[in-house]
Amino acid sequence: MQEDFLHYLWKHKKINLTELETTDGEPIIIKLVGEHNHNSGPDFFNAQLHIGEQLWAGNVEIHVKSSDWFVHSHEQDQAYDNVILHVVWEHDSDVFRKDNSAIPTLELKNKVSVEALSNYQKLFLNSRNWINCQNDFPTIDNFILENWLERLFIERLNRKTEELNSLLLASNNNWEAVLFKMMTKNFGLKINAESFFSVAHSFDFSIIRKLQSNQLALEALLLGQSGVLGGEVQGTYFSELKKEFDFISNKFQLNNESVLPIKFFRLRPSNFPTIRLSQLAMLYGTEHNLFSKIMETNSKNEFYELFYVSTSTFWESHYTFNTASKKSKKVLSKAFIDLLLINTIIPIKFAYAKFQGKHNDEQIIKLVNEIFAEKNSIINKFNSLKKVATSALHSQGLLQLKNAYCNKNKCLQCAVGNSLLNRK
Repeated sequence: MQEDFLHYLWKHKKINLTELETTDGEPIIIKLVGEHNHNSGPDFFNAQLHIGEQLWAGNVEIHVKSSDWFVHSHEQDQAYDNVILHVVWEHDSDVFRKDNSAIPTLELKNKVSVEALSNYQKLFLNSRNWINCQNDFPTIDNFILENWLERLFIERLNRKTEELNSLLLASNNNWEAVLFKMMTKNFGLKINAESFFSVAHSFDFSIIRKLQSNQLALEALLLGQSGVLGGEVQGTYFSELKKEFDFISNKFQLNNESVLPIKFFRLRPSNFPTIRLSQLAMLYGTEHNLFSKIMETNSKNEFYELFYVSTSTFWESHYTFNTASKKSKKVLSKAFIDLLLINTIIPIKFAYAKFQGKHNDEQIIKLVNEIFAEKNSIINKFNSLKKVATSALHSQGLLQLKNAYCNKNKCLQCAVGNSLLNRK
């Protein structure tokens, strides 16, 4: 038996309400169950209960066993002095407030329906599965799932907003600087994300501003800080970049000691860090007010146009400095831009609206629904259970579901889990 399940039973009144009484035999009538508290202190605030002939207003504390009151030392905590009812699965001890006054106790063990208990046991006895509800997930109503995934998507954006706010604070409220750091990180994709992020942190964004009219200087800055320009390489372009980086590094007193090593291993040539950093330099050399442009743009196709950038000429016939390749224009693909939209642009548009005290949820949901669902092991597994991810909203929602709920056994806080618990 989990305490969370008892919270669920109390909050949703999933108990026999007609025969409630304290362990001393006094009748209980629930007027208000109270506000669920997810922080420290009693589990439910501001409940209203008739106990015997008296109307009580106060807090409710819930435990599996009555004796847990003493295990948690609530009798010594002033925060629990206003508890008016102790709700437990099994009553094994009378409990008292700090002033030694007795607290009425409600035992739930014999007041829960057989169906509710059966559904609960069925859900949590499957904890060895990939997700607890793996066998029943395909039967979940589409309407329930669709609404839950939308809520999870917004929840995921709120979590990302907290991360962006930390960057914003460190950047003195410079949204352009925050955008650059997140854009750089996500240009690195999964393999080089943290390495690229460390590159973006290794110098002040004001340097990008000062170099934006000089494409060679921008590329030299990014490639030089990443460590790609170290060593000796024969070639005119490498020499030009190296000379430019040495000048920039000396002028702005740069160092890259904190930059994490970048990786080429197991990457397709189109994702080599040389190519991605050149494309990033081209983007910032072309768009001098990228943040404003992003805030003004709202459709997927418009973003495809905005991010239609290539590399510098040298990289059209190279993937590394050492080896020439068949010439081709290496523009950002639509699939890559989709990832930028999901991981950088949409979270920043959402966070900026909140920063301004505005709401753009509908606009964001419209945009994310235009983007195809991501493909990864988690999304593929959910789709094998039930074909659910048809847009990036669904795939982002499913990632939040798996990481924040399924992996943590938070079935009782999940709309899918609640749906299964309520089945007859």
